[in-house]
Amino acid sequence: MRICVIGTGYVGLVTGVCLSYVGHEVICVDNNEEKVKLMQSGQPPIYEPQLSELMAASAEAGRLTFTTDLGEGVHFADVLFIAVGTPALPSGETDTRYVEAVAKGIGHHLSSDYKIIVNKSTVPIGSGDWVRMIVLDGVAERQKELVTSGGSGVQELEESNVDFDVVSNPEFLREGSAVYDTFNPDRIILGGNSDRALTIMQELYQPIVNREFADDPSVPPVNLLVTDLNSAEMIKYAANAFLATKISFINEIANICDRVGADVTQVAQGMGLDSRIGDKFLQAGIGWGGSCFPKDVSALIHTADDYNYDAQLLKSAVSLNKRQRLLVVEKLQQELKILKGKVIGLLGLSFKPNTDDMRDAPALDIIEELARLGAKVKAYDPIVSQSGVRDGLSDVIVETDPERLADHCDALALVTDWKQFLSLDFPKMAQQMNSAVIIDGRNFLDREALQASGFRYIGMGR
Repeated sequence: MRICVIGTGYVGLVTGVCLSYVGHEVICVDNNEEKVKLMQSGQPPIYEPQLSELMAASAEAGRLTFTTDLGEGVHFADVLFIAVGTPALPSGETDTRYVEAVAKGIGHHLSSDYKIIVNKSTVPIGSGDWVRMIVLDGVAERQKELVTSGGSGVQELEESNVDFDVVSNPEFLREGSAVYDTFNPDRIILGGNSDRALTIMQELYQPIVNREFADDPSVPPVNLLVTDLNSAEMIKYAANAFLATKISFINEIANICDRVGADVTQVAQGMGLDSRIGDKFLQAGIGWGGSCFPKDVSALIHTADDYNYDAQLLKSAVSLNKRQRLLVVEKLQQELKILKGKVIGLLGLSFKPNTDDMRDAPALDIIEELARLGAKVKAYDPIVSQSGVRDGLSDVIVETDPERLADHCDALALVTDWKQFLSLDFPKMAQQMNSAVIIDGRNFLDREALQASGFRYIGMGR
């Protein structure tokens, strides 16, 4: 099948690369010329495990190309994925200007050939019909341009009555394991009102549904759920809102555990044995961040407000998450008392491991608060330290290795649970520090091993 993916961020690029790897012909479109040149040279603009290898294999097979020309992508493809960013506005509302620009651009280039336009971007509920309207606006604008210029194509365009359908296909990819999630999904959601479009989309995903590229091909086929447009869009928001709330819940339990002398890791283990609850997303720590949870929960709250509903549970989850981020600072104050003039080292900067994404990362709030209190902040991250990107990191010294980080620190705080941090030379790091104190913001490290290395270990809810 011929596919065009518009937007090459985490979702768009991973989607395009993986669909080309399973055998489809894919053209990826982005309006950033430098980014496209980089991808044409074989280099992905983001860090994601396995992505560069699959990208090279698909390009070598001739199934994956990159361009800045939206018209080329529209004319080439049968299925057009809109995968541009939908960041949150200060109000919490979703910024849909990029989706609007792409939809109008698609309309500007449509011909009589049937197309399926797929919303892969996380968009407000009800956006399926809105995208259709914007596409038709693009068609109308092109008609006006042809009339004004006296172009001969206007009659052909009017007679064609452009033929397309809109489908919602929300993504459930986790940064750091997006390639794995594409080939091993829990479910695939397709929302639409056209049997023709939904049938084609099911054919497109058949290799993935049948587990042909899964880590374990013997497991049952992927659940594929067909819904209406609005329900498909709501599923994405509801899923992320539930997971974010689950994390905020266990963090609240951890804060109570701190006060009553219980260990939240044992409490979570006991809760997780209940099949109705499960053990996923019950890891207490400093809260959630990144590009999805904060944006999607805020957008759902905003949607509820639009319809005169006060989403109190979701608002509480957001409020608790903001407070949770600074709990590391409170614990540092309890241990070191005055932070002014102290040197604090942060292990990890990205909002989660296996990515270089700093969007709404808890580390940024921690750095800001420590700097406000007069502490000198250093940090080490396996990817961010090597990337050279320092946006938002003006108040921190980014070290190139963990031993340099520990040198003359008054305390360390684990912010991101990178697996590499389990095997650091903690005895040597403890000797280099002014005082060997570590705050484990993710309850990730081996408490007994750290204590044996000379550290005073403080966890979250332990």
